[in-house]
Amino acid sequence: MTDNTYKKTILVVEDEDTFLRPLSAKLAGEGFAVLAAHDGVEGLTLAREQKPDMILLDLKMPRMDGMAMLRKLRESEFGKTVPVLILTVLSINDDTRIRDVAELAPTYYVEKGEASLTEVVEKIREVLNPVEH
Repeated sequence: MTDNTYKKTILVVEDEDTFLRPLSAKLAGEGFAVLAAHDGVEGLTLAREQKPDMILLDLKMPRMDGMAMLRKLRESEFGKTVPVLILTVLSINDDTRIRDVAELAPTYYVEKGEASLTEVVEKIREVLNPVEH
């Protein structure tokens, strides 16, 4: 674990508790402060209020899906620069909407079924601390 002057805060926006709970626990165990939201409406509110260092974002959610949340997030100054890691069961090759969202930089992509929690943490560290990787 990297020794930073403050804990990096990660906002996880995910509607499925079976993925949200273990991911949040893994992130907390790796030294991150974790915020959690169950849909895009809640996620957008938390992002604007708390200004996390990074957002992990599911695409398929109730009330406001991840793509709508990301578009609204990118309208603000903070939202234009915060890194977003899209976590979804959809393949980027199967859905052109994901490619469109991925163009809203800085945006990264991980397939839930393909990546382990450890790989997600590694991707977060790579994005937040690029010099160390």
